[in-house]
Amino acid sequence: MRKLALAGAAAVLGVALWWRKNPSACPYSQRFWVQAPHPGITAERLCSILDPKPGERLLEVGPGTGYYTLPVAERLSPDGRLDVLDVQQEMLDHTIRRARERAIENIEPSQGDARELPYPDGAFDGAFLVTVLGEVPDQDAALRELRRVVRPGGRVVVGELLGDPHMVTHRALVERAEAAGFRLERKLGGRLWHYTRLQPALQA
Repeated sequence: MRKLALAGAAAVLGVALWWRKNPSACPYSQRFWVQAPHPGITAERLCSILDPKPGERLLEVGPGTGYYTLPVAERLSPDGRLDVLDVQQEMLDHTIRRARERAIENIEPSQGDARELPYPDGAFDGAFLVTVLGEVPDQDAALRELRRVVRPGGRVVVGELLGDPHMVTHRALVERAEAAGFRLERKLGGRLWHYTRLQPALQA
């Protein structure tokens, strides 16, 4: 039994290491991972640092099944809008079904790639992505695109959780974000989890 347990642990570790070196989105067939409880990176804490306001237009990259989407969209009502972008149409369909069940109608889904966002420059007041950045094969390109589509004075919030094979540490995030044209505004959390709020830096 001990050998079997060790073999199982080694297999899990091997998969985690492979996944970290080969970043990709969580498949819809394994959506239970994104539907599980989110210790530390709760929706309430996200809303606290993101501070969504009625009438704003925000973007969520990688909504999964809508864990963060729905509470943020509710805070943008009655006149605001939340655009959600995912590479998997199944995730978008799932999120929209959940929104309709709760009579939330201000969510606009789009299928696409975080490395080439299908939106014009400065289209959003803010954006957020939670345990998603590390799944993007080119994080630098994704951050540059977020910098492009968020208006001057806007904000981008990135959430990360220890244990996620794609976790981006706060230090690594800040280094990449500064290179992409952001400045650190504030951080919530510690080593086990963090929400990091970024602001587009003023152009030189």
